[in-house]
Amino acid sequence: MADIATQARSWSLRLNKVVEITCVVLLVLLVLDVWLGVLVRYVIPLPLTFTEELARYLMIWMALLAVSSGIAHREHIGVEFVFSRLPARARRTLAITFDVIAFVFFFLLFWYGLAFVEKGFSRLTMIYAIPKGYPFIGVPLAAALACVQLALVFIHDMFDDTPPTSTGETLAGGME
Repeated sequence: MADIATQARSWSLRLNKVVEITCVVLLVLLVLDVWLGVLVRYVIPLPLTFTEELARYLMIWMALLAVSSGIAHREHIGVEFVFSRLPARARRTLAITFDVIAFVFFFLLFWYGLAFVEKGFSRLTMIYAIPKGYPFIGVPLAAALACVQLALVFIHDMFDDTPPTSTGETLAGGME
């Protein structure tokens, strides 16, 4: 059974690595975009108006994608004060309950996010004049990634030999 938990953790870390690299790329693009915006506004007077809108969408996508990384490291919301004082069996049950509740939330966010994206294709962005559905795709995409991470964390919690000691504990210590 611990082998299933180890495999789930391994897949979670692999997926998380891709998400973290994507977030770093988005952060670099965001920093370069903001620098360019400052440069063309105060140093070189060029009529580049896209920098503000691009920065907004880069930041939103980065923040949304980072949610699944927080889930992979079990850094999502939990009641640590109560959790750490419970017996091992109750901690495992509570961790699984957190996983299920969060999964339901993110699945609903994914489901309704698809309708949000669909409606976004009927509206245009201010600067680029592209359908807002493209930037809005980040919502269901991030929710889907969160659901996958929560499913992997749930499998780990179910089949690991030792229950988590805290809600912020990195799972399967030493596998990173």
